Amino acid sequence: MNVFITGGCGFIGSHLAERLLGRGDRVMILDDLSTGAMENIAHLVGRPGFEYRIGTALDAPLVSEFVDRADLTVHLAAAVGVRLIVERPVHTIETNVRATEVVLAAAAKKQRPVVVASTSEVYGKSASVPFREEQDLQLGPTSHSRWAYACSKALDEWLALAYASEKKVPVVITRFFNTVGPRQTGRYGMVLPNFAQQALRGEPITVFGNGQQSRCFGHVNDAVEALLRLVATPAAWGQVFNVGTTTEVSMLDLARLVRDTAGSSSEIRLVPYDEAYPPGFEDMMRRVPDVSRLERVTGFKPETPLAQIVRDVVEDQRARLGLVTVPA
Repeated sequence: MNVFITGGCGFIGSHLAERLLGRGDRVMILDDLSTGAMENIAHLVGRPGFEYRIGTALDAPLVSEFVDRADLTVHLAAAVGVRLIVERPVHTIETNVRATEVVLAAAAKKQRPVVVASTSEVYGKSASVPFREEQDLQLGPTSHSRWAYACSKALDEWLALAYASEKKVPVVITRFFNTVGPRQTGRYGMVLPNFAQQALRGEPITVFGNGQQSRCFGHVNDAVEALLRLVATPAAWGQVFNVGTTTEVSMLDLARLVRDTAGSSSEIRLVPYDEAYPPGFEDMMRRVPDVSRLERVTGFKPETPLAQIVRDVVEDQRARLGLVTVPA
């Protein structure tokens, strides 16, 4: 199978490319390196069946060229990270909405199948947990750029489903919940790699707010497995799927787990939101997925233990910092 991945130099994209090449598929990557990095795919360059191009998913002729050559397109290119989203709302909206439109328009020419990556952010401020794919979405006011990402990704989903209905493009939508693992950077506000870096450096581990807000962290390998199973399951096409684990952890408890895993003596410091983000920033207290649809349709449920996920992230960050692994 020939697979085209937009944003393939990113965190999830590079793991997906690695997995596809490992099973004998051909992989074509397009990435503008705005948030991805060549180091994520350096080990893949030169392997048979691997091709990459530095460019943007907003380039319609280039995207069309790759989509036409592909048996499957996985659209991962997007603005990522809370800090980037808050600080660059124009970039967030343009990247997410326009790029998705370009990909879907190219796919519509020959009804090529597309996986559109979405996010748990689309659930917005809803307190109705666990989040189910068909429940109502609840976003904040347009005056708060915090919600631009959620709105843009929700629009991506509507656009994908509209192309499926009107133009017969086969689509699957994956709503990823806090996917983490090796190669993820903390540069744009991703909490787990940031905690790991701070702990390994002996710096204070900074937890925003009161630390009681909770999340469910899923391993990138499970996310890739879920995506590949969805693609291989005819019943999945035309649907939206939550992808993540259901193990909930507060940010304070996560900070403690990271500190213990890293063997660190870092203090844990609470930082008010108004010191970390622009005025009006809002956060959600809980974000928990219902993954019963994924399990029912594919037979797969992500279940990598949180302790293992944290170990993998800590060791990846340890290697990035050039530190020596401490024997268990």
